[in-house]
Amino acid sequence: MIQSRRSRATLNVIVILLYIFLLAPIIIVVLAAFNSGEYLRFPPEGFSLRWFGNFINSRSFIRAFSFSLRLAALVTVLSTVIGTLMALYAVRYTRRQLQNVIQLLMLAPLQFPAILTGIALLIYFYALNFATRGSLGLIIGHTLVCLPYTFLMVATVLVGFDRSLEEAARNLGAGPLITFWRVTLPIIKSGIISGAIFAFIVSFDQFPISLLLAGVGTTTLPIQLFDYLRFSFDPTAAAVSTVSIFMTVVAVVATERLVGLESLYFGGR
Repeated sequence: MIQSRRSRATLNVIVILLYIFLLAPIIIVVLAAFNSGEYLRFPPEGFSLRWFGNFINSRSFIRAFSFSLRLAALVTVLSTVIGTLMALYAVRYTRRQLQNVIQLLMLAPLQFPAILTGIALLIYFYALNFATRGSLGLIIGHTLVCLPYTFLMVATVLVGFDRSLEEAARNLGAGPLITFWRVTLPIIKSGIISGAIFAFIVSFDQFPISLLLAGVGTTTLPIQLFDYLRFSFDPTAAAVSTVSIFMTVVAVVATERLVGLESLYFGGR
């Protein structure tokens, strides 16, 4: 009994230390954003909101922020639609061997560093004489790295799907489209929403692929922040990072409100 309590206490301490290790950089960045000093440092010299004002009044940052939002929104729609369709095809309409091949291909971007994926896309686009330095190249690159999340989330829900519900709807006279809209879609909705939110976060914060494929007028927020830090080291960078962190937290809270965080692990069941 005493040994069990000691083991549990040791495990709790390890978990707490792990959380501190993971959250400390985020906390430091957020606190540094409110620093009243002239340079990015920790601990802060005082409290000030002026660096958030610098971010809001900066045309380059606002332009990059707006472009990142539009890009992430479009990529989310594309990756959600393609990922959902591929998950339906892989789980419902393929044999085991082909299903494994499709799953391997869809999850391939997760198995390699994003910088390697970006380099591969850049070389491939140039080999095809494809204009990469623009929005289209970014859309393709971001969609590629976001697809695994939408595919995996929807496929997880479909694996545990009770097909008898669809059969009951068909027996009652519903056609394929009506059955999908009124039976299938509401059940897999948790996986679709979770995958879409993951895709939005990944696209909005994507740096390596954006660095290689971005062109003039298509600078994303991470790239703009990187360029800013090359010449300036004031807390404006921390303020921009804090805004990005806030958006990620909002996305996680939205997921919890819409489908529940347990759906991320148990497919909404």
